[in-house]
Amino acid sequence: MKRVIGFFTRVFEAYLPDAFVFSLVLTLVVLGAALVMTPASPLELIDYWGRDFWSLNGFSMQMVFVLLTGSVLARTPFFKFVLNKLSGRVETERGALLLLVFFSLLVCWINWGMGLILSGVFAIELARRLKKVNFPLFIAAAYSGFLVWHGGLSGSIPLKVAGSDEILRKIYPGLSIPLSETIFSGLSLAILISMIMTLPILILFLRGARAIPTQFPQEVSESEEKMDRSSLRDWLEYSPALNIIFFILFLLNIFLYFRNGGVTDINRVNFIFLFLALFLHGNPHRFLKAVSLSLESCSGIIIQFPLYAGIMGIMQHSGLAEVIADFFVNISTQNTLPLYTFLSGGIVNFFVPSGGGQWVVQGPVMLKAAQMLDVDPRKVIVALSWGDAWTNMIQPFWALPLLGMAGIGLKDIMGYCLVILIWSGLLIGTLTLVF
Repeated sequence: MKRVIGFFTRVFEAYLPDAFVFSLVLTLVVLGAALVMTPASPLELIDYWGRDFWSLNGFSMQMVFVLLTGSVLARTPFFKFVLNKLSGRVETERGALLLLVFFSLLVCWINWGMGLILSGVFAIELARRLKKVNFPLFIAAAYSGFLVWHGGLSGSIPLKVAGSDEILRKIYPGLSIPLSETIFSGLSLAILISMIMTLPILILFLRGARAIPTQFPQEVSESEEKMDRSSLRDWLEYSPALNIIFFILFLLNIFLYFRNGGVTDINRVNFIFLFLALFLHGNPHRFLKAVSLSLESCSGIIIQFPLYAGIMGIMQHSGLAEVIADFFVNISTQNTLPLYTFLSGGIVNFFVPSGGGQWVVQGPVMLKAAQMLDVDPRKVIVALSWGDAWTNMIQPFWALPLLGMAGIGLKDIMGYCLVILIWSGLLIGTLTLVF
């Protein structure tokens, strides 16, 4: 196992570029593939690229808020207290890794943005206490929980189809699929339980003696909070009054929203985590400091999402996404369509690293295939969701916040992530086929 990891680590260290450069190269790869595999001309492809370059601005802001609110929540005194208590009970690297993987799986299932950041903070806290550890493996272990995000409460596709989704409505008029039939379906829960049972064991097999100096995230300093009680401005900034008032307004709004039949979608999840973070930070000053520190982790999304939107434009308008999806559809049967949906979802995720974006590009193709082959669309949706999450292990886009916090590069964790990818792919693919 160490030789395999060592080989992949050497390869990635030698050839893997920065994630931004990776997205630039990927754009050229998609242009070349579309030129060969679709009837679109070079000028048409360039037009598709520019036409959709800014098309995901609204969705990008949703994703920024998912990550931002999760990060701000992770920096609250409450969560820091919990992490300190948890890490204080760990004495060995083995125990730390087991706890870290279980923690990451749980928190990423609840909210992927909070899970990414909170798992990273926890990994650094554990490394700080143990002092000499295989730090890249700790970060890879923290990132491994991201495998379950799309089968969790903040999964983009399940949340979209739980509401009034245009794509689903066009193919299956009148159909709305509640979370009980996606996130809480038998297939999704079987995959989740299998991950919880096997991933910690796999991480222990990946242990080695390699050590890298640990860098720690900045924290909101208590000592800087000096309030001039004679100043109205300072009173407003440092007083908990506004936080409490708006938390009460938030609770009333949540009550009215769900009483009137509202559903849990991406905006509602962001709304909940935003005001929960505001309340737990105690006052506006601490909250804004946490926001300022957390914004850095969003920079990768902000600068790279337009590039991926351009890639999505090429994939969608040229028909390249349909070519890839149709290949799997054409070799599918009623029994194998969910498996091939999972595999094709993993491939398309390389070019469209956004669950919502992938649903726009690939969702219509897979739903039409489900309709033609008389396959339950719910199972196809679950398979597509897990396929999107699966290849995030080697897609650098979502690892950026975690790596920036840890102060290490993508190449440091990629060997471990590739092994996790292979194992999880075998596990999820098997369950999708036979369940």
